[in-house]
Amino acid sequence: MSLNCGIVGLPNVGKSTIFQALTSAPAEAANYPFCTIEPNVGIVNVADWRLEKITTLIKPSKTIPTIVEFVDIAGLVKGASKGEGLGNQFLGHIRQVNAIIHVVRCFDDGDVVHVHGRVDPVDDIETINIELALADAEVVTKKLGNLPKLMKNQNKEISSKAKAQLPVLEKLETHLTEGLAARALELSDDEKELVAELNLITMKKVLYLCNVDEDCVDGDNEYVTSVRELAAKDNAQVSVICGKLESEIASLETDEEKKEFLEAAGLEQSGLQTLTKTAYEMLGLRTYFTAGEKEVRAWTFKAGDKAPQAAGVIHTDFERGFIKAEIYHCDDLFELGTEQKVKEAGKFRIEGKEYLVKDGDVIHFRFNV
Repeated sequence: MSLNCGIVGLPNVGKSTIFQALTSAPAEAANYPFCTIEPNVGIVNVADWRLEKITTLIKPSKTIPTIVEFVDIAGLVKGASKGEGLGNQFLGHIRQVNAIIHVVRCFDDGDVVHVHGRVDPVDDIETINIELALADAEVVTKKLGNLPKLMKNQNKEISSKAKAQLPVLEKLETHLTEGLAARALELSDDEKELVAELNLITMKKVLYLCNVDEDCVDGDNEYVTSVRELAAKDNAQVSVICGKLESEIASLETDEEKKEFLEAAGLEQSGLQTLTKTAYEMLGLRTYFTAGEKEVRAWTFKAGDKAPQAAGVIHTDFERGFIKAEIYHCDDLFELGTEQKVKEAGKFRIEGKEYLVKDGDVIHFRFNV
C-alpha cells in the first residue's frame, strides 16, 4: 500500500519547482501558464529515523523504506470545469489520487507572473476549490440522470442501491453547484459509501501547502496566516515550504551536504520531509517493520488494521493463510539493543487475528496457504 498525492494549484505558484525538489525528477518549470501538460509522477521515500535505527542494530543486507507517490498536475484556472486551460484533461488526473496537496503562492516576487496579476492566496484557493466542486457537480448530475433507469432494473441489488443513492446525490448536487466541497457536507459513513464509486475530487482530503520565500521558513507571514484561517473552516491541514530553498537542498549530492545546509539554515529537517510525513499521516496511514539479516523493510498499513489485514499488505496469501504474528515494538529494540535481549525481557509476543497493529511494531508473520 502506498500513498498517492496529486499536487494542484494555479499556474506559477511553484508546483513544478516543489515537485522537482521532492522527487529529483525532471519537471518543466517555466514562467508561463500550462508548461506542465501531462502529469509528472515521482516516487519519494518516506524518511523514518526508526527504520534507520533498526537497520543500524539488525545490520541487514538491504533496507527498503515505505514510499509516497506524487503526481504533478498542470495548473488549473478559473473555468477549468468547463474546459478552460485544458481543465477537463487535468481534472481527470486528479480523480485518480488518494489525497490533494494544494500549493498556494504565499510570496511576493515581481519577476514571477501571477495568473491573476496579484498575490491573494485565499482568492487563489477559492478559485481552485470552486472549479473542483463544479466538476464534481457535473459528475453527480450525470449519475442522477442515470438513476431512473437503474431503479427499474430487474436486479434487486442494483435497483435498491439506486434508490438509496437518490437522496444523497440530490444533497450533493445542491451543495456542489454552490461551489462547496463535498467533504464539507455532513454525510454518514453509509452515505459516503453509497457515492464512493463516483470518486469525487472534493471528497478527498486536502493539505494546503504554502510556498513562501526564504525569509518565512521559520515563521508565518500574512499570506500563510490567511490560509490557516481558511483551512480551519475547511477542516484541512496546512504545511509551509520554501520551494526555492528545497530546490537548493535537492541539488546537493550527499546526505552530509544536505544535513550541513539544513543546520546552517537553522532547520532540523527539510520542508519536503515534513510534507511527506504529514501527507502520509493525513490519510491515517501508519508504519510497521519487518526485520531480518536479509532485509529491514517499512510497510504501510491503515490505522485500525488487525494483524491479518496488515499481513495482507505484504501479500494476499499472508492474510488468507494467517496463523499468528510474532511481535515486538521498535522502542523495545532501541532500549535493549538486540532481538535476543527483547525476547529475554519478555517483550517478544505472539498475537492472533484480533491484534490491532501499532505504529512502530516489528512483525514476523506465520501463515499457511
